[in-house]
Amino acid sequence: MTKQMIAAGPVDYFVVDVETANQARHSICQIGIAFFAGGKMVDGWESLINPHDEFNAFNIELHGIGPWTVARAPSWCEVLPKVMSLLNGAAVASHTDFDRGALSGACLRAAVPAVAYSKWIDTCWLARRAWPQLPNHKLPTLARSFRIDYRAHDALEDARVAGEVLALALQERNITIRELLASPGNHITGFPTAPCSTKRQRATGLRGD
Repeated sequence: MTKQMIAAGPVDYFVVDVETANQARHSICQIGIAFFAGGKMVDGWESLINPHDEFNAFNIELHGIGPWTVARAPSWCEVLPKVMSLLNGAAVASHTDFDRGALSGACLRAAVPAVAYSKWIDTCWLARRAWPQLPNHKLPTLARSFRIDYRAHDALEDARVAGEVLALALQERNITIRELLASPGNHITGFPTAPCSTKRQRATGLRGD
């Protein structure tokens, strides 16, 4: 039901992705958390979750997870201690605000305290600001543009790619994760306002869709 790698040293930020059983954000059926240090994924944890909710056919088609897949999986309340042990007090990122809302919704539905992260980074908004020339800023488009191997709609894979996008965006704007986290507020959707040099496209270049 769960998969974990061994942590290797301090973590700069965690990246979260969830899959849901239906359109309700609280219906989490899979969660993946990627650990990043020095711009690289150094660890990861993921788990199937039984949402005790209806599965929508569209969602099943999207991620391949159905009620039969999670019949013996832990509930949200059962995985929450692990999630909190990783994310409480930490810098957390996700691609769009969907995942942040899903964690909050699942906790609200279960009548338990929400995850108490220190900063939340929206990698989609940062990608829009780093590469406005791209046709869109969905993870598959970004993965193709930067030649990142990617299997979409698996929670840990999505988290990994979002974390790599964040690392590339920091390189593009020539700032550090520490400088980004110094931004005011606890929900980061842009880069610091201080002038910073924008790097030219890397040797890998950008490719269109």
